[in-house]
Amino acid sequence: MTNTRSRSTLDIGLLALRVGVGGTLFAHGTQKLFGWFGGHGLDATAGAFDGMGFKPAKPSAAIAGISEAGGALLVAGAGTPFAAAGALGAMVGAASVHKPAGFFATSGGYEYPAMLGLASAALALTGPGKYSVDAALGHRFTGSKVAVGALAAAGAGAGFVVARRQKAVAAAAAAAPAE
Repeated sequence: MTNTRSRSTLDIGLLALRVGVGGTLFAHGTQKLFGWFGGHGLDATAGAFDGMGFKPAKPSAAIAGISEAGGALLVAGAGTPFAAAGALGAMVGAASVHKPAGFFATSGGYEYPAMLGLASAALALTGPGKYSVDAALGHRFTGSKVAVGALAAAGAGAGFVVARRQKAVAAAAAAAPAE
């Protein structure tokens, strides 16, 4: 049973989720791209990405930064399925780096990127709610088919990037001198 109050509460909840997830992603993305919020900027991020096995490093860092900075679109609820899919792709890549440390963030695990990625996927699937640019524009580019398509494309792209990274990490380990 849905009434006006519960729909309004749902829309406020989606707005809160978009602001929290999107704002966090935006901050991380602009750290990577511009050095904002105590970040190191694109060149330093590219160096870190190179060390983590993302090749080519600078384009990989730029794509991750842009995908995360797209959190601003999540905050606004604009192009929600596409912004959420970009965030999911970036978080799959981040989780792949942290996976060897296990799940929990306290041990350097993938808990944090997994939660941001899952929350982003949930926003793609639920839609942004009433208080959004997408709603003001009549939800032209939302809906389950658009969301599933965007998430599938992000998953395929992220899978490709992670597989390339794993191959680069394995090659670097094989080339390293034995201790």
